[in-house]
Amino acid sequence: MPRWLPRAMVLALALYACFQLGSWAFHQLIGLLINILISFFLALAVEPAVSRMSARGMRRGLATFIVFFAVIIASAGFIVLLGSMLAGQIVDMVEHFPKYLDSVISWINQSFHTDLSRVEVQDSLLHSDWLQKYVQNSASGVLDVSATVLGGLFRVLTIFLFSFYFAADGPRLRRTVCSMLPPARQAEVLRAWEIAVDKTGGYLYSRGLMALISGVAHYILLQILGVPYAPVLAVWVGLVSQFIPTIGTYLAGALPMLIAFTVDPWYAVWVLGFVVIYQQFENYMLQPKLTAKTVDIHPAVAFGSVIAGTALMGAVGALIAIPAVATLQAFLGAYVKRYDVTDDPRVHGRRERGGDSALVRIRRALSRDRAAEPVAPTGGDGV
Repeated sequence: MPRWLPRAMVLALALYACFQLGSWAFHQLIGLLINILISFFLALAVEPAVSRMSARGMRRGLATFIVFFAVIIASAGFIVLLGSMLAGQIVDMVEHFPKYLDSVISWINQSFHTDLSRVEVQDSLLHSDWLQKYVQNSASGVLDVSATVLGGLFRVLTIFLFSFYFAADGPRLRRTVCSMLPPARQAEVLRAWEIAVDKTGGYLYSRGLMALISGVAHYILLQILGVPYAPVLAVWVGLVSQFIPTIGTYLAGALPMLIAFTVDPWYAVWVLGFVVIYQQFENYMLQPKLTAKTVDIHPAVAFGSVIAGTALMGAVGALIAIPAVATLQAFLGAYVKRYDVTDDPRVHGRRERGGDSALVRIRRALSRDRAAEPVAPTGGDGV
């Protein structure tokens, strides 16, 4: 046996063990890494506001605390208003449930010539096997729901804590990162950091402005129709439609349609039509003007980045995909060499008249052949 073979085998086994250990550690820490990534982008989003307040003489830690406190208060207020709306709707549905049930039973009796009563239907529902199984499963799943809620609260607290440290100690973090790089690389890192702050903050601020416009427009519609809880529904439509990519518009419009349907079924149709029309106005007129200077990426690229982010990291990837792609595009734009484009009609999508026609090319070839044929002399010597 060669002397190097045992050492090679030990080295291979050690590398394999390190790889397995690293893979196990990565899968165990994937949740923490995702939370840190979300925290980093959230810190980038609040960086412009914190920097402005810090430039006016306020301590950076206090400025960060004020910004995050405002975000927490706004989020808590929205959740409380939405919860009160849903609780009110549930109470109304429970109070009017016997009336709804009577109307349904009367319609069934008239349509199918049956003789049902509400007491019989209620007894059959209360003594049904599927209802008992559902109650048992719900009782056993209370602990799971409680654990999920507590886990979600702990995750939110972790994200806010890391975001606070990233935003409050932003200059120190940049100095720490730059201290490990040569001066030439330090300039590139600082430039990339600045672009990330501009793109992420610009993305969130432009989305916030569009959410405000969308909320006001839908509030006016719901107020005209007399739909209850119009302010909360308007805030719901504005936030969900702007901050949940791809399917946010449909999720945002579903709840106002449902509430409007309880008032009048035709009101739900009006809400649906307004949501569709406003979405077209936003996509083709409002969004290009507001995001031209903040997140200047093609709609197809934005859609593809959302799909890719969702496939890689789920809902988190969908949220951070657009600012991440915008940052990468802006950073690489400085290193891509561009040339002047020739003034060719094909650049603008126009074809030359007859330029690609085979028949025209054949005619040109025949005309050139005829022009190349020798012409017989017509002199006076009779030849």
